[in-house]
Amino acid sequence: MQIIQDRQQLHRIPELDRDLPQTVRYLCQQLEGLRCQVFSPMAGAVCAWFDFGADSAIAFRSDADALPITENTGLAYASENPGRMHACGHDGHMAILLELARRLDQKEKLSRNVLLVFQPAEETTGGARDLCATGVFKKYSVEAIFGLHLWPGLEEGQIYSRCNEMMSRSCEVKVDIVGRSAHIAKADQGIDAMAAGVEFYRRAMAMEAALPKNIFRLLKFGKMESGTVCNAISGHTHMEGSLRAFQDDVFYSLRAGLVSIGKTVERSSGCTVSIYMNDGYPPVMNPKKLYNKIRSLVDFRELEAPSMITEDFSWYQKTLPGVFFFLGIGDTPALHADNFDFNEQVLDRGADFFLALAENYQ
Repeated sequence: MQIIQDRQQLHRIPELDRDLPQTVRYLCQQLEGLRCQVFSPMAGAVCAWFDFGADSAIAFRSDADALPITENTGLAYASENPGRMHACGHDGHMAILLELARRLDQKEKLSRNVLLVFQPAEETTGGARDLCATGVFKKYSVEAIFGLHLWPGLEEGQIYSRCNEMMSRSCEVKVDIVGRSAHIAKADQGIDAMAAGVEFYRRAMAMEAALPKNIFRLLKFGKMESGTVCNAISGHTHMEGSLRAFQDDVFYSLRAGLVSIGKTVERSSGCTVSIYMNDGYPPVMNPKKLYNKIRSLVDFRELEAPSMITEDFSWYQKTLPGVFFFLGIGDTPALHADNFDFNEQVLDRGADFFLALAENYQ
């Protein structure tokens, strides 16, 4: 099957961020000869425009970049670019869109024109936001956009989605607490940054736990370093974690809460507390009106709960209505694992689903 050949060829040539010359070349070669206009609205991006004579269009998106991971799959078509790997399924996403392009090429008439978008920098700086800024969706009168992601742990070959909360907003949290080191025998001469770090962590966890259980959110710390030797009071504690939520009021309330906790710990401990939090990606929120419309057109399963993983598809949803889906790949290694792989037969199901959506969209 050509769709599997595409995936394997793309898997051999993983590239990072916006520097995707081999990937772009392969995509353009496969699109050459089809009844579409192929163009690049920005570095590392490829678009294919299928004009069916309609007044408006819908778009389908695939991410195209890989990860800085050394592959450990043993596949015959493993990465040929050292230290780089398609460990998040983007090779599969591109193969699905290429197959969709071939099927669209066989269509004489659809109710909407179709724009296919192969996007760089999903794993890094949020290429979706920059692609939106090019004005390509306004230029081609795109009224809605759709995307999917291969997803471990869901039934193989099944499509899933949910209304409203789909994938979370996130930001990194970094905390530096500076005290004063002293020999442990003269502990009263020091200011204990380790104790202050423990107090900060305890208060942060209590704040998050106090929110109602029906609010989807997450605040966890995965890294904490403090002190230098066993017989000296710690003069510095460093913590790193992640804050994730869906609604702005929840997200910013937790951020403000962390700042307030920092000030409380400063007063109680005598340490200096500095907190850094970035903006991260917005949440992927599938709008109810469009979601219900798509639900009436094509068949897919509903997820019971959203994912707390982030996705820059959310930037498209800030520009125009869009719905995101998961394509189940069963019991596989985790995304971003150096041995990530999946049954390539599921890719055809993704192409079937996107084509059905394009054919039935009214």
